[in-house]
Amino acid sequence: MSESTGKPGTTHFGFRDVPVAEKQKLVGEVFSSVAGNYDLMNDAMSLGIHRLWKRYFVATAQVRKGDRVLDLAGGTGDIAALLKERVGEAGELVLGDINGEMLRVGRDRMTDRGNVRGFEYVQCNAESLPFPDASFDLVTIAFGLRNVTDKDAALREMLRVLRPGGQARVLEFSEVQAEWFRPIYDFHSFKVLPKLGKLFAGDSDSYQYLAESIRKHPPQAELKAMMEAAGFARCDYRNLSAGIVAIHTGYKA
Repeated sequence: MSESTGKPGTTHFGFRDVPVAEKQKLVGEVFSSVAGNYDLMNDAMSLGIHRLWKRYFVATAQVRKGDRVLDLAGGTGDIAALLKERVGEAGELVLGDINGEMLRVGRDRMTDRGNVRGFEYVQCNAESLPFPDASFDLVTIAFGLRNVTDKDAALREMLRVLRPGGQARVLEFSEVQAEWFRPIYDFHSFKVLPKLGKLFAGDSDSYQYLAESIRKHPPQAELKAMMEAAGFARCDYRNLSAGIVAIHTGYKA
């Protein structure tokens, strides 16, 4: 099921309703626009804490030396670089991203860091992955699921390519739990963030969309239910920073 707005054939693009067929193109334009300033964008959106979230996300993943891992929406290479330390020289990491610009930026950054062996880059749509069943020990997606049009299809594909006993992990902006903090977070998201985008990247519209996309993403309990409906077992989530982000986990039985 795509993220329906109640109008036949439409879905959310931020706070706008757009035809389902157009969302992928519109999201692609956003990420092509921000690809060269992606770290700046993450710093602006997370108040600089995204690096700590990512480290915790990887440190608590179920992964061992020699495992094969798929990192979706992984164009920047941040998660894959951290995972490489865990899978070791014998492990394999596949970075999948629907956006070619993001994938190129990530590949260049990884090469500059000396991360060459054990990495593969695949331009792919999370809703229809080009991998055989039971191909990976771990599948991760960090700050990417909210931009997928058909999240249910993406979750089913993540389950399909996992080996039995394998783990899927989703790191995503979520619903702030502290009532007192919500007005502050909203002010930052809708007043400060677009201005920062305009000032540093010459692009306020993309940053406005990214703030809106967070509010349209399923909150914690709803995403957990979606993972269960997709067929994952032992689904759970953990809030970080009062629910600004959450880590969702599920396993293939």
